[in-house]
Amino acid sequence: MTIELPTAIAAYFDADSNSSAEDVSRCFIETAFVKDEGKTYLGRDEIRNWKSRSSKEHKYTVEPFDLAKDGKRTVVTSHLTGNFPGSPVDLRYFLVLDGDPIQELEITL
Repeated sequence: MTIELPTAIAAYFDADSNSSAEDVSRCFIETAFVKDEGKTYLGRDEIRNWKSRSSKEHKYTVEPFDLAKDGKRTVVTSHLTGNFPGSPVDLRYFLVLDGDPIQELEITL
C-alpha cells in the first residue's frame, strides 16, 4: 500500500533509504532529538552520528505503510527488513514537525 507522507517525513525516509546520515540530519531542526533503542540523540550532530553508526552496523529496507495522528505527533508505521536481530519487524515512528523540519522522532516497536 502506498501512502502520501508529509514532505518532511518523506524526505527523512528518502534520506534513510539512501543511507545518507548527512541528508537525514538535514531533515531535523538544529535542536531536534531522536529516541531510538533506549537512547536519545540531541541536535543535528548527534543525529548524524546516530544514523551513520546505525547504517554501518545494519543494512535494511524500510517501507512505510500506515499514517496516523496521535495528538501533535504524526505516527508512521513501517516494515523493516534487514540484517538485524528480529528482522523483519514493523516499527512505529512518532514524529513532531516544526513546519517542514522534524522537531522530534521516537522509534518504537
